[in-house]
Amino acid sequence: MKLLKASLIVLFSIILVSCSEKDDAPKNIEVQNFVWKGLNAYYLWQDQIPDLSDRRFNNDEELYSYLTSFDDPNVLFNSLLIPDDNYSRLIEDYNTITEPELRSSVVNGMEFGIISEPGSSDNVIGYVTHILPNSNASSKDLTRGEFFYAVNDTQLTRDNYESLLLDGENIFTLNMADYDGGNVTPNGKTVALEKQNYDYPPVFMEDVIMNDGDNIAYLMYNNDFSTNYLQDLNETFLNFKNQSANQLILDLRYNIGGGSFVKNITKIASMITGQFNNDVFIKEEWNAKAQPWFEVNQPDSLLTKFTDRLNTETTINSLNLNAVYIILNGENFTGSSAIELLINSLKPYIDVHVIGNDTIGNNLGFITLYNSIDYNSFNKSENHTFALQPAVLSFFNKDDETYANGITPSVALCDHEDALNLGVLGSSTDPILNRVLNYISSGDAGPAPTCNQNNFEYISNSISFQREADNGVFIEQILPNTY
Repeated sequence: MKLLKASLIVLFSIILVSCSEKDDAPKNIEVQNFVWKGLNAYYLWQDQIPDLSDRRFNNDEELYSYLTSFDDPNVLFNSLLIPDDNYSRLIEDYNTITEPELRSSVVNGMEFGIISEPGSSDNVIGYVTHILPNSNASSKDLTRGEFFYAVNDTQLTRDNYESLLLDGENIFTLNMADYDGGNVTPNGKTVALEKQNYDYPPVFMEDVIMNDGDNIAYLMYNNDFSTNYLQDLNETFLNFKNQSANQLILDLRYNIGGGSFVKNITKIASMITGQFNNDVFIKEEWNAKAQPWFEVNQPDSLLTKFTDRLNTETTINSLNLNAVYIILNGENFTGSSAIELLINSLKPYIDVHVIGNDTIGNNLGFITLYNSIDYNSFNKSENHTFALQPAVLSFFNKDDETYANGITPSVALCDHEDALNLGVLGSSTDPILNRVLNYISSGDAGPAPTCNQNNFEYISNSISFQREADNGVFIEQILPNTY
């Protein structure tokens, strides 16, 4: 049973490192002792770190003497990681570890990109990428693809665009311009915007597009993959199902990223499919001393399977698809371990067409460890607030394929959308969506697009300021059983 995993590996690790229920570590190295023993028990590359070896110290006194040489737990923690581990974290205050909240902010609702003005070393031009529904900007005469050169008659520059557009006054006026790729021509139009409290919609855009006899479900999704939005996604898939959708485009070009839990990714995959209920979706591989134990004693706990339940009360609305088209869109998608896990795990079952550029390649799973006998939060030490979030496993699909080197797209896209040819989101005038629709119809993406014909310098975009750190994919923990 998967729910016993946290308990069993702790028990297994305690046996190996000869930890007793009573830990007599001196109080001045309590945190260091917790760091070392947590990594010794769980860290994925424990066998590659000499100082984490089970045989490194003959007794607790030798271990404590070693730990005393580290005044700073952060220094100890970093010294016990492999050089390429940029993901494992030591959390100094576990009170900062919270469940993701529903996404809300104070915004005016205009998302934008920034490019340099040709012939100027300082001036920049803004262009509208999209408007948030039911926001202040949505009530204004402002559309995707329009350009602006100033705020409150102040020219936008490399140094001031952030302060004027993001950090400045709650109410400001855009000075609009016509732009042909060479000349910026103020056109006299102004648009007044006001920042207001805004709750981001669970789903940015959903539609069913009729295309060459196919009913293509189109979902532009900009939020994280937390539990907060699963019910809304399930309702969206019901809408698709009721409209007999037989293809799916999942558009993540403006997605904010962030981490997730394995259970959430599995449920989303089950919405896309449905015909593989209880089949293996994900395999886990733990460190060199835990993996053999699980394989002998509890092999099913290493597997995550497709499900037909969102929760005990709710059935998943599945489309039973044989293919999915996922738009990542170049630089706007810097990599999300949750999406990589979804892509890799679906591959053995259906055709997964990735549209964009190579992904980063984070195939790691994480847990949160607290300073308690079982590493769960219950009965944790009250002497400090440190917690560990180490990499503890690698993810594989049912065919034992992984993605540590990233995922190569089926169809390559330019690093940036063409600021002069954005089209209308959700329609065939959007060059990216149009290319995907043609690919679905013909199976041929056609010649690679000519990128950045005007040699724009793309400086930034508003989504980059919202994008969340990719904290990885976590597995759930529970309080241990009593043995």
